[in-house]
Amino acid sequence: MSIQAVQMIILWLFVINLGTAFGAGLYESRVVVPQWLRASPGSGYCWNAEAAQEADVGLKFWVYVTTVPLTLLTLASLAAAWWTPEPVRHWWLGAGVVALVDRVMTFTYFIPTMLTLTRNGALSQSTAASKARQWVTLGYVRHATTLVAWLAALMALSLGIDN
Repeated sequence: MSIQAVQMIILWLFVINLGTAFGAGLYESRVVVPQWLRASPGSGYCWNAEAAQEADVGLKFWVYVTTVPLTLLTLASLAAAWWTPEPVRHWWLGAGVVALVDRVMTFTYFIPTMLTLTRNGALSQSTAASKARQWVTLGYVRHATTLVAWLAALMALSLGIDN
């Protein structure tokens, strides 16, 4: 198998994984998260740690979609992109760098915060609700980051490695 074939496989997998992560992230924020964080009349928001623990999307879904695969594909993309032709290289490296920012945000903020939020008794209800709202708000930044990485990777793919 040629180096170009390996690069193309990595790029295709990167594009597919980023698209899946983006769509799943939007689904989670619109459908799943409202089961965990609800607006409560008069008292603001209410965090339901039990619902988040029961869903356990981190171990039931995200670890198989982004935590391991997207992290490895991001690192592989950053390495493989260096040896591609100029127009592809810029888009692919850009996608890799943006995806790396997403991975850093995930490992330094999103995962630790969710672990804290789902730990019984770790936070008061008001503190948990406030942290959960911040987690949701910053999630939109993460969605935007994933979208930018996905679009840049799609551009690299459309330019083709063998051009």
